Amino acid sequence: MPFFLPMLLLAQAYDPEIEAVMNRSAKQKQEERAAAAAAVPAKAAAPAREDGRIPVPAKYAAPFQACLDQAIESPDAGVAFAQKWRIEGGSFYARHCMGFAYARAERWTPAIVAFQQAAEEAERSGEMAQSARLWAQAGNAALASGDAAKARDEFDAALARGLPDGLEKGEVHLDRARALVALGDGAGARDSIDVALEQAPRDPLGWLLSATLARRSGELPLAQAHIARSVQLSPDDASVALEEGNIAVLTGHEDIARSAWTRAVRLAPDAPAGKAAADNLSRLPASKTAG
Repeated sequence: MPFFLPMLLLAQAYDPEIEAVMNRSAKQKQEERAAAAAAVPAKAAAPAREDGRIPVPAKYAAPFQACLDQAIESPDAGVAFAQKWRIEGGSFYARHCMGFAYARAERWTPAIVAFQQAAEEAERSGEMAQSARLWAQAGNAALASGDAAKARDEFDAALARGLPDGLEKGEVHLDRARALVALGDGAGARDSIDVALEQAPRDPLGWLLSATLARRSGELPLAQAHIARSVQLSPDDASVALEEGNIAVLTGHEDIARSAWTRAVRLAPDAPAGKAAADNLSRLPASKTAG
């Protein structure tokens, strides 16, 4: 394999976590978080379920779901619903929905404030797990706004409130790692991503970010192992395929790199990952590309 190829790859400004991890759809992320809270009605003291969802008390479940539905249909209608419900006694669930509605509109500053206020109100009510979840929501809104430092602080606040072991804790550590990557703190990101992999081992994005961090730091055996896990969990993700190729070419497996990049182009030709993969393919020697 020509020496210049890995050097060109290492010089690229694009890395797959920019699209797949750092810039994960803000609306999708907020909807995932809201859906995790909008579970079946149950007693307020109900424990977390295996999927990480904490049931909403019956008193709040129906209006909370109605508020989320309004926000999805129209963010302004969701804000109005939440404001009225808050006055009528909607507790921190009303503020939670307000933050969700603002996030749907990509109005990140009021979304952060609403989630922070909801988290503080939940804590005053003794709902520490709910408070932790809402601090995490505030962190994702801050990350979507481009304020990685604030996001890190919000995720730290979420973890300080305590979450049970499992998927939810892992997701918060993954989000914290995203913020630390944006801040250029590779060592801190590695610490959080290692916890995320332990707590949420079936999240392919965790393995993708881990593989990319390992590649950046020159830990290629670790990068190979972790990208293989990400490919296993998400074989049709163009960003995963791109990183698989990046790691393969740096470890002398040009045939695997070509196959992975070709798959990335096929899966998402117009996305940043697909375009980066196409560019990488164009840098392969013409004779090999033709063969």
